[in-house]
Amino acid sequence: MNVWRRMSGPRRALALAGAGTLVAGGLVTLPVTVAHAATQCAVTYTTNDWPGGFTATVNIRNIGDALNGWTLGFTFPDGGQRVQQGWSARWAQSGQNVTAQNESYNGSLASGATISIGFNGAWSGSNPKPTSFTLNGVTCNGGTNPTTPPPTTTPPPTTPPPTTPPPGNRVDNPYLNARGYVNPEWKAKAESVAGGNRVSNNPTAVWLDRIAAINGTPDSSSNGAMGVRDHLDEALRQGANYIQFVIYNLPGRDCAALASNGELGPDELPKYKAEYIDPIAAIQGDPKYANLRIINIIEIDSLPNLVTNTSGQPGGTTMCDTVKANGAYVNGVGYALAKLGAIGNVYNYIDAAHHGWIGWDSNFGPTADMLKSAAVASGSTVANVHGFIVNTANYSALREPYVKVTDTVNGQTVRQSTWIDWNQYVDELSFAQAFRNKLVQVGFDSGIGMLIDTSRNGWGGSARPTGPGPMTNVNDYVNGGRVDRRIHPGNWCNQSGAGLGERPKAAPEPGIDAYVWVKPPGESDGSSREIPNNEGKGFDRMCDPTYTGNARNGNNPTGALPDAPISGAWFPAQFAQLMQNAYPPLS
Repeated sequence: MNVWRRMSGPRRALALAGAGTLVAGGLVTLPVTVAHAATQCAVTYTTNDWPGGFTATVNIRNIGDALNGWTLGFTFPDGGQRVQQGWSARWAQSGQNVTAQNESYNGSLASGATISIGFNGAWSGSNPKPTSFTLNGVTCNGGTNPTTPPPTTTPPPTTPPPTTPPPGNRVDNPYLNARGYVNPEWKAKAESVAGGNRVSNNPTAVWLDRIAAINGTPDSSSNGAMGVRDHLDEALRQGANYIQFVIYNLPGRDCAALASNGELGPDELPKYKAEYIDPIAAIQGDPKYANLRIINIIEIDSLPNLVTNTSGQPGGTTMCDTVKANGAYVNGVGYALAKLGAIGNVYNYIDAAHHGWIGWDSNFGPTADMLKSAAVASGSTVANVHGFIVNTANYSALREPYVKVTDTVNGQTVRQSTWIDWNQYVDELSFAQAFRNKLVQVGFDSGIGMLIDTSRNGWGGSARPTGPGPMTNVNDYVNGGRVDRRIHPGNWCNQSGAGLGERPKAAPEPGIDAYVWVKPPGESDGSSREIPNNEGKGFDRMCDPTYTGNARNGNNPTGALPDAPISGAWFPAQFAQLMQNAYPPLS
């Protein structure tokens, strides 16, 4: 369930009541104008209605020749009906006329195949169902003989309709003046450790790290019994305004390490779409949850790997090469953004690594470009991205009060110290604000907000410095004054000496939507020894306290805690340490 953060090395290019159904066409044989193919189709239009709104599910069954590209058309009977957010097709509306054109990934429709598409809509006056549908301009009218396409003043579009979903009911900052969902499963674990009740009512994210987690995994060691719908229902019961999910199951997941490898192979993008993203979207899109702000943290640790951990980079892997070449990460993230972003009350934040990974100039810009490429892949647009998150499940200090990258010691810049290693940033707040500006420059909306995961970056306790280090040389100055007490900023697994950071807080700094606890404190980053499991999670030596490191962490000891369980499993000793070293301290 967990992830890690790696440093690639210095300066490297590293609906509710009222359901109705309409079947149009049944089995009808209709000609089309392409390659003498015969179009036979059946359309089922089902709605769940509530006052002023509805969700429509449209099933198109192709009973004729295979199609390579399709456009569905229909007309709303009432002038007050309109499409708001759609999925699995590119939806457009002109007056009362609606078209839905295939996405790039679902344009092929074999004979006998059925495609399911849908949208959220609004209505005023009444919400009658369409009485006629066309497929590629041919009417599915229930007749038994071929018909010619009827004349129309609004022919099917020759260019794809807009892919940007219509505006929903989103707010600028979903965390502001809002009550967050408290996961009762994490709360119970926290309160099982002495003193845990001091923090157990903080909102944490729900991690969906495999397909089984969608419906809940009661027999798993690292996931609770509650599924997505269970958590959403509990959020309603709590009266919460927002709930956070981590979308985390890409094909070939976490290509540069082992502790959080996943269940899907690098070539299983269709399975990721159909069996993972689509079911999540179907649940989150239930109108029952329309007034709940659903925040999705999109695919931790994925896209930056394509910049820093492919061939030619220190520690680059063939798996990273594979998922970069086959587009699994870029297209998977794009599909998730498009599918989930079509839901009006969903807020997508893409993971954007951390300063100790991409803070060098050679990584900074290319990572922003990679994030942009995913945001416009698989039918998505930048409009599906509400913001970005940094430091997820990592330990980088929020602020370094006694060390600044502009400091000098005896005329030498502290950037040349071993710890900073010529990085442009030394803490997460300065990095997040600067990276936000870069993301706007490459084409994201100027209103995007950043999140910073502060669940384990407090670094309090007796080891926390109270002032600058000695001025003897740059290394003494930096090491003596830095509050991040890791051996190396590339160390990411169950770090000894870490503490809880800032508690979740909305709008704490300019450009920052919130400090969040996306990584639930006390959940392991990975096992300190190999532990067989059925979750696809391997053993990474960076979680072994006896390991002396690799090129990514400068061949330094890992600083990992001993006796850790597999990633995502409850690790009470770590939770106790996090409370002990909390900063701000716990009362």
